[in-house]
Amino acid sequence: MPPASALLSVAHALPPHRLLQTEAAEAARGMFAHRYAAFERMAPVFTTSGIESRYTVKPLDWYFTSLGWPERNAAYLAGAQELFVEAATRALAAAGCVASEVDTVITISSTGVATPSLEARVAGRMGFRADVERVPVFGLGCAGGVSGLAIASRLAAARPGSTVLMVAIEICTAAFRMDQLTAANMVATALFGDGAAACIVRADSGEAGLGRIEGAGEHLWPDTLDIMGWKVDPTGLGVIFDRSIPPFAEQEVGPAVETILARLGIARDSVDRFACHPGGAKVITALESTLRLAQGTLDHEREVLRQYGNMSAPTVLFVLERLAAAGLPPRTVLTALGPGFTCSALSLARAA
Repeated sequence: MPPASALLSVAHALPPHRLLQTEAAEAARGMFAHRYAAFERMAPVFTTSGIESRYTVKPLDWYFTSLGWPERNAAYLAGAQELFVEAATRALAAAGCVASEVDTVITISSTGVATPSLEARVAGRMGFRADVERVPVFGLGCAGGVSGLAIASRLAAARPGSTVLMVAIEICTAAFRMDQLTAANMVATALFGDGAAACIVRADSGEAGLGRIEGAGEHLWPDTLDIMGWKVDPTGLGVIFDRSIPPFAEQEVGPAVETILARLGIARDSVDRFACHPGGAKVITALESTLRLAQGTLDHEREVLRQYGNMSAPTVLFVLERLAAAGLPPRTVLTALGPGFTCSALSLARAA
């Protein structure tokens, strides 16, 4: 049986521009109110989202300019590289190691296209070895933080003693669209921000770190491709974001998580804390219901959403970082929902 992987550290990074939700609401009114008949009906999403601020790679005025795919992807590439270096450097320092010790780099990102991939673009700045193994992963969306950590755990266990760096980076604001007069675009404009998080994972090293990764799994629902994702056109990425996500989560996620835990041999009642991707205020409430938690239990999730918005893949790792700082309980299960439509879950047992 392969050795269990240990999570040695988790750290985050933010871009330089802080956007207050009040500023975003005012900007959205200027962009859409005179062109979109349903704007007033949709406008309350800016106040009911549970968000007070977000961070962006570009100043607010940039989003008012004429932007096509080249400009958007250039902003993604520049912003993502800076966030990669900052998050990875912090995670390495917290784990007590340096970039030259990294054997495998996993890069999770779905908000832009990078070929060569992001870890190759920053390899010289980071100081990665020439023989470092690169695993760029695209398309996991909001589930990428949990799924990426699961991939890191499996790769670390396959080569005991190796050091695996996982970095989740999303530049969601590169997909802000002035030309999309839809409810989905209004919701995305109210919810999404930019950010990154990084983790160091190692197996069979004798290091306890933050905890032992006991296992992970996914549940893919059939015929749900239209719930969440991207559509691509000459202007850039456009959000696919179905309003049925909160009720779908409330009905389906609890049973899916219990099925994943059963496959791992973990009893649902043995879970001390769920650490969930805070996709939005309504989603958090739905998750508390489906996971049979008292309303208000997911307090760190609400606080991350309030301060940073929904950053897609890295957001759940912001929650994990807060929980680790407060003191992890004996068993924490991370969950996230993403395009597919997929639920990812991972169990972390606190180091003794």
